[in-house]
Amino acid sequence: MVTNYEGEAIEFKETLPLLPVRDLVVYPFMILPLFVGRETSIKAVEESLNNTDRLILLASQKDITAENPSPSEIYQMGTVAMIMRMRKLPDGRIKILIQGLAKARIKEFVGTEPFYQVKVEKVETQPVTVAPATIEALSRSVKENLEKVISFGKVLSPDIMMVLEDITDPGRLADLIASNLNLKVGEAQKILEILDPVERLNTINQILVHELEVLNAQAKVKPNKPEDYSKQQRDFLKDQIKSMKQELDENEKDGEFVEIKEKLIAKSLPPEAEKEAMKQLGRLERMHPDSSEASILRSYLEWVVDLPWTEKSEEITDLKYAKEVLDEDHFDLDKIKERILEYLAVRQLKGATAKGPILCFSGPPGVGKTSLGKSIAKATGREFVRISLGGVKDESEIRGHRRTYVGAMPGRFVQAMKQCKTTNPVILLDELDKLGSDFKGDPASAMLEVLDPEQNCTFRDNYLNVSYDLSQIMFIATANMLDQIPGPLRDRMEIINLSGYSHEEKVAISKKYLIPKQMDEHGITDDHIEFHDEGVEALINGYTREAGLRNLERQVGALCRKVAKKIATGSVTKTHILTATVEELLGPAMYSHEDSNEFDEVGVATGLAWTAAGGEILHIEATKMKGRRITLTGQLGEVMKESAQTAMGFIRSHAAELGIDDKVFEENEIHIHLPAGAIPKDGPSAGITLATVIVSLLTNTYISKDIAMTGEITLTGKVLPVGGIKEKVLAAMRAGIETVIIPWKCQKDLLEIPAHYRKKINFVPVKNIQEVLEIALVDWKGQLSLDSRKRKTEEKKPRTKNDQVAA
Repeated sequence: MVTNYEGEAIEFKETLPLLPVRDLVVYPFMILPLFVGRETSIKAVEESLNNTDRLILLASQKDITAENPSPSEIYQMGTVAMIMRMRKLPDGRIKILIQGLAKARIKEFVGTEPFYQVKVEKVETQPVTVAPATIEALSRSVKENLEKVISFGKVLSPDIMMVLEDITDPGRLADLIASNLNLKVGEAQKILEILDPVERLNTINQILVHELEVLNAQAKVKPNKPEDYSKQQRDFLKDQIKSMKQELDENEKDGEFVEIKEKLIAKSLPPEAEKEAMKQLGRLERMHPDSSEASILRSYLEWVVDLPWTEKSEEITDLKYAKEVLDEDHFDLDKIKERILEYLAVRQLKGATAKGPILCFSGPPGVGKTSLGKSIAKATGREFVRISLGGVKDESEIRGHRRTYVGAMPGRFVQAMKQCKTTNPVILLDELDKLGSDFKGDPASAMLEVLDPEQNCTFRDNYLNVSYDLSQIMFIATANMLDQIPGPLRDRMEIINLSGYSHEEKVAISKKYLIPKQMDEHGITDDHIEFHDEGVEALINGYTREAGLRNLERQVGALCRKVAKKIATGSVTKTHILTATVEELLGPAMYSHEDSNEFDEVGVATGLAWTAAGGEILHIEATKMKGRRITLTGQLGEVMKESAQTAMGFIRSHAAELGIDDKVFEENEIHIHLPAGAIPKDGPSAGITLATVIVSLLTNTYISKDIAMTGEITLTGKVLPVGGIKEKVLAAMRAGIETVIIPWKCQKDLLEIPAHYRKKINFVPVKNIQEVLEIALVDWKGQLSLDSRKRKTEEKKPRTKNDQVAA
């Protein structure tokens, strides 16, 4: 065992493979690359790598010209080193990165074939016996002399003086300076063999003093200064130097740097980016190729070269072609198609200066938001990139990491630009409402810069550290719930709502898109299967209950697989998809119209709800028993509970007009329940439904089974507007409901529903609860005096000045 400079014990075996070194001496703690070409040396390296400790003895040759040195031609003192890394080169050589650990002396050569193996003796460093002040004085003298040598133009590592400041051990100081002085092998070997650290440092000092004397003498006999040369002489010298560099090609990395520089120039970078890239290239040229900083800079320059800075896709602005592509890929969705055609019209008139739009498609899952992005890219002739933002919590995913971190990478937008190779792609920001945030930052806030047309032309990624133009990108975001997107971010986008599909739309989309796609994916043709409208309707009604099309496509695929199995087992008959065939292949229907009430009931009404998956019908039940309170169950949110309290407050204040005895509230507990208790429910839109259920229960009046309703109620009985009307109406259509009560102010929302669907349902707009009760309750006889709190017109007339004086 031997102890290194830092007091750590280093153990190595008695027998080690030997690697003779030609033209240098390796000292302990030296880290340097070695090129190994001799067959025996390569085998010695391989033997070392096969051992767990990866140790090898490095000893210098006495004659550097000897190709196969004998044991007598190798110095006895060497350095035990560890092989840190090995790489095979195309020319058959290998390159290894080694670190010297400790000195060792060769005792005996125990093997010469196929490589040298030697027994080694551990060499202990002699303890320091000189006073600390003497060592300090000698160290300062050595450092000062080294600075003087460097000032004369001696080429040494640029960081050596900085490293020397932290070294106090005289032996390690001597070894570090000796390894950087480019000494002859014999002279360097003498320093290695000096075991007294102070004596070794003193020897280094003497070498530096001698070097200074030589440099001083050289300066005196040096010919004219450069400024004394004539211009012709200087040009001649420059040409000579240039030709020598080209002929020698002494540094293989020059070719790499020239190639990078040529690529940077060819990129036509903006001035800021070009300045930064050239600065980092200059730093890279001055660095050791094996340093960690060099690999970071090389990676950075590769990113700069690979990014598109001026390249653009040739955009299609033909409105007719774009409309054909959009119609071919998607059914209906006229509002979105119209918006894309408007943008292309602007591009035709304004040219490339028109900024890309920032759209947000909002709607339930499965309605085609993501696939729309691909179709828009196809219609406009742009590249398409999808960035999934669901679950992203780290701000660095958007802005990138700073290059000081290990494994730093640019953000997702810069990566997307590298992927698409153009500056004007269509980028789909999928699931924007699923962005998260934690201690690493808020990515939604970082998105503000990306989606702001006034700022994204100078987007700054932390990794690139230069401005990058995102203004030509067409951003398309998708979301299920707009209220989960922060207000400032939502304000930067143009929101386009996509509602769920009606029954007829699903049939049309299935026949035009889903069925051909699934038949092609499962390898069956029209000779094997035929889908009839009856079968498709049975599939939609009995096996799916959704606003979108994902489950429907899944069930169509299931039918295709069943048919494919029949064909593979030898069946040659064509399968006709009818109602009976669907039940035979897929089993009993999963859903039925039992969701809509089969008969009129007391205390049971049908409400309408909006969810992220589209509209749903919502049954509300009420019953009474002995007690004195109101109970609400069904996992209701705070807003819905308050709606129930509001409805109860209105009913109690108008009990006499409704024909309800006040004693009912004192002697009975009213229990209101919304089935599907595992599903959370909230919002004010069930207000009029809750009021209707309570009035029906307390007056023992039946509620019509063919009526659904939605609307918020106030304490004075007014019906206020609510959202999601289209989705709720489609849910009522799916459930077979014929009449829908909506708030008076929601009539404008009916325009979003196609006219042929509006004809299938009787819409009844109402202003107050009296109108609701008259429609929903069977044979309702009550009469509310809702105008009793209003002042008459005469009472509202302001008094004149004369009236005030008379009063």
